[in-house]
Amino acid sequence: MKSKLIIVAVVAALAAGGAYVVLRGKPAAAPAASPASAQTAAVPALQPELQALLANYRKIIVLLADEKTLNDADRKAANQVGQSLFHENLERLTRIQPLLVQTQALPPAQRDAAYDALLSYIESASDLFDADRLAFREVLLSLQKLAATDQTLPAIKLHKRVSEDLAALEDIEKQYDKEISDIFSRFEARAITPKREKWDDYVAHLRKLYTREQIMKDYGVIVPYPEPPAAAAGAAGTAAAPAKEIFGNTLPPKTVVLTFDDGPHGTYTEEIAAILKQYNVPGVFFEVGQNVGRYKNESKRLIDAGHTVGNHSFSHALLSKQSGDKLYGEIANTDTALKAADERRSPLFRFPYGAHNAEGLAILSKLGLRSVMWNVDSMDWADPVPSSIANRVLGTLAKEQRGIILFHDIHDRSVKALPMVLDKLIADGYSFAAWDGQEFKVAKGAKPAPEQVAISTGYANSYAVVIGINDYQKWPKLQYAVQDAKAIRDTLVNRFGFAGERVFTLTNGEATRNNILALFHDKLAEAKLKKDDRIFVFFAGHGATRQLSSGRNLGYIIPADSDPQQVSVDAIPMTDLQNIAESLNAKHVLFVMDACYSGLGLTRGGGSEAFLRDNARRIGRQMLTAGGADQLVADGGPGGHSVFTWTLLQALNGKADLNGDGMITATELAAYVAPAVASVSQQTPAFGSLPGSEGGEFVFQLPVEAEFLSAQSTQLPADAIALNSKLDSARSQQAEGNAVVVKNLNGGEQKLAAPKPVDVSARQLAQRANDRGMQLYKEKQYAQAEAAFTEALKFRPDFGLAANNLGFVYYKQEKYAEAARWFENTLQIDTSRAIAYLNLGDARAHLNDNEKAKQAYTSFLALAPNHPSATYAREQLKKL
Repeated sequence: MKSKLIIVAVVAALAAGGAYVVLRGKPAAAPAASPASAQTAAVPALQPELQALLANYRKIIVLLADEKTLNDADRKAANQVGQSLFHENLERLTRIQPLLVQTQALPPAQRDAAYDALLSYIESASDLFDADRLAFREVLLSLQKLAATDQTLPAIKLHKRVSEDLAALEDIEKQYDKEISDIFSRFEARAITPKREKWDDYVAHLRKLYTREQIMKDYGVIVPYPEPPAAAAGAAGTAAAPAKEIFGNTLPPKTVVLTFDDGPHGTYTEEIAAILKQYNVPGVFFEVGQNVGRYKNESKRLIDAGHTVGNHSFSHALLSKQSGDKLYGEIANTDTALKAADERRSPLFRFPYGAHNAEGLAILSKLGLRSVMWNVDSMDWADPVPSSIANRVLGTLAKEQRGIILFHDIHDRSVKALPMVLDKLIADGYSFAAWDGQEFKVAKGAKPAPEQVAISTGYANSYAVVIGINDYQKWPKLQYAVQDAKAIRDTLVNRFGFAGERVFTLTNGEATRNNILALFHDKLAEAKLKKDDRIFVFFAGHGATRQLSSGRNLGYIIPADSDPQQVSVDAIPMTDLQNIAESLNAKHVLFVMDACYSGLGLTRGGGSEAFLRDNARRIGRQMLTAGGADQLVADGGPGGHSVFTWTLLQALNGKADLNGDGMITATELAAYVAPAVASVSQQTPAFGSLPGSEGGEFVFQLPVEAEFLSAQSTQLPADAIALNSKLDSARSQQAEGNAVVVKNLNGGEQKLAAPKPVDVSARQLAQRANDRGMQLYKEKQYAQAEAAFTEALKFRPDFGLAANNLGFVYYKQEKYAEAARWFENTLQIDTSRAIAYLNLGDARAHLNDNEKAKQAYTSFLALAPNHPSATYAREQLKKL
């Protein structure tokens, strides 16, 4: 058996990172088995717990590595999430302890192999940095205590090896305590051989694995965009009633209060109390109810020693997301437990993570409790280096000159850091305050900025003429035109609010020359069009081009009864449509022709930066065509549509809102459709203004997307997603800054530029971001959809729709814990949102949290007993 680990090789330092890679092994021994495989064979559940422990540790570092550069909101959010990660690791350590006990009970050969695998992983795994190994200190301490209970020779050797590892961790801790930009000096060979790494290199490595924003978002936290200065100033005199909380920034100068959260702990609370006794200073201990039940005597001993014991909730839950009986129980049950331990318990309460809601404060008032916050965070829950913890506290106090300091009595690094802090504070003349009932108040709350009014298109009535012809009498039959026409009609009516009785539709045999002309001359005339009306015209069918004796081309649309030999007689020339358009008493007319021809002579379409303001004063007559002469309209698009109409439908679904103002102008429509269609077919769509146009733009106002994503939400099929990807790629490649080059019907080129965005409210920006997320979700672009829903919540933190949709994007990626957090956020925003309960039930079921899944499904059924998914929810309840 080995008595000491031997260094067998040291390879060259990494030039960029300043790190040495150290190999270790045992002399004259065969290569050890894979740590993961041997360990998993012994105790299957231990390896994933260790990996999760390390992952959370790394995430905490990413969150807080540059805390000094963060603004107050980011710092507060990062601290809240970091503490969540820290407490997850505390729970994980609680689960690891019995696994180590199980390992101890294995037959000797299996036990020794399991321990060797565990320690080999911690000591020398090639993917671990030295700083990573500090994450396993508590595991090694538990293993050391376990080995100390056994006096056999293997146990003694195990104890020695673990002790050497802990000593090496002390060396690592000291090295990171020095100037972190310096390369570490060499050390004696021991079980864990410190590599010489730069802290910055380590943090840079972690940032390749995680980002701060993603970590916080995974834990249900998105920091909103800062409020505009004007809005903040306007709210100054209208703050909500101050909360009755105690803060450290109103203490007398050179005065501090020492507070310790999360205990009592079986070891560290007693050590903290001993240090306080040695320095003769008081402390305030905020205890977790479930720990009080395990260590009742500890609470009494603290009170006997002159310290204050307060309430820190029963399970350290995030109380800002709790309500009703559950929230009340978290507070009241702990108060009962503290009273049972000692009636002298104080009426002080500290919310876990410092997070609370109005209901929580009301419960405190009802129970006669007072909330105590802090203004100096030691970050001992995150920082593995005691001297760094001490320096943080002292550095903050150097600025604040007073404060309530937050420590935790559940970790040995807090025990080590506390004397360093006390020595300095006493030397600097600080006083240490005990609880004396003094009360401090701060104003909280702010009035939201006034909502800006959305821009309106200014139309009175909306009319449409929709024509689709598959069954020609004498021309080749088509496959897609009628389906295209029906889809356009549905989009106009269901998405853009066109009244069904004002959408005139002709298909197949109905679309004769006479009927088409009568529709324009008679139907629209009978409608008694007003000057503020708009007309949308869609034609899907054959087109033709005839060369005139002058050499100029003239385009035609082909009715169902047209004869190929009599185009000039029984087809409809585009000049007729021009004349019709010019004669119509409507503000804006847009022709969209899914047919190929040439010879219209369009003029260049234009738009000004201020068109949304004065567009109502300009007549607009515009046309977008699928292609030019001798080009065939591309069939075979998704859903039985032509490529042109499919692209048009996607554009109207929001993709053509190129400047993000919630409007789609005819110019934007062409700027998206033309290059996209040209990139995937042999067609070159053209666009322009008809004679008589005064530069006005036909405008679609995008509707507000209100769908709460759920398992019933539809997504596009694979062929549609593939085509959309090509279309979007083509559009982005064609764009020149904000301009797109497209054809006019004379074969020339023109640049189309979308109007610049107008000023809108945060609420509108949030809605648009959510709408983009919906588009991306339907195309199964989950990462991009996640970013869009995140953007929506930055603009509007109380946007329940976006919160649910972000949760469902997580759900689709099988990130069920993250999904559950966002469904819970949704229900905090809107407790009546039934579909969020259904989604939460599904997420909890995947996490095997059956009790919470039952609660969620039951709440869903109570709110929506007749919902289409009610049967599904009842079936899920039966399975749980």
